[in-house]
Amino acid sequence: MAGETQSGRESAKGGKAWRDQMTTTKFVAPIDQRYFEDYLPGSTFEYGEIALSADEIIEFARTFDPQPIHTDPEFAARGPFGGLIASGWHTASVMMRLLADNYISRVASMASPGVDEIRWLIPVRPGDRLSIRVTVLETKRSRSKPDRGIVRTLVEVLNQNREIVMTLKPLSMVKCRGGLSETEVAE
Repeated sequence: MAGETQSGRESAKGGKAWRDQMTTTKFVAPIDQRYFEDYLPGSTFEYGEIALSADEIIEFARTFDPQPIHTDPEFAARGPFGGLIASGWHTASVMMRLLADNYISRVASMASPGVDEIRWLIPVRPGDRLSIRVTVLETKRSRSKPDRGIVRTLVEVLNQNREIVMTLKPLSMVKCRGGLSETEVAE
């Protein structure tokens, strides 16, 4: 599938430029017209990137994960990672922003029943630029509520060197197009 580039996205923080270049493999439907049927098993998409500064890493950690390997550069330099690293939850938050902006339907997402197998594989450091690779693993239409289905996805968070720094397998409940049952869709 051919890719397209979008740049100049604005951040949630006061409209400053993201420092990113968005590269995406096209979905059949745009995000505001995307339904369960558009998530095809085996499809892979890439989105990103967002850079993290030392100040951003420290600010996030002071608020949400106040461990010294995330908040104190001098302590972190003497620690097991040899320097300041981002909280795994900060990495997960960046991943979620990219996923919400690019992958999760704006019209058919009904929530997530959970996330499986979250793993932090490589520390994220100041200056790293993160992107995501998203693969649709499987889709399953609900038998009891045929107006929706579950999409199981593999999300890999990559740094600027294309190293996988985090993986997870979220589940998403997604409305079917027009809310029709499988039988009605076939007719």
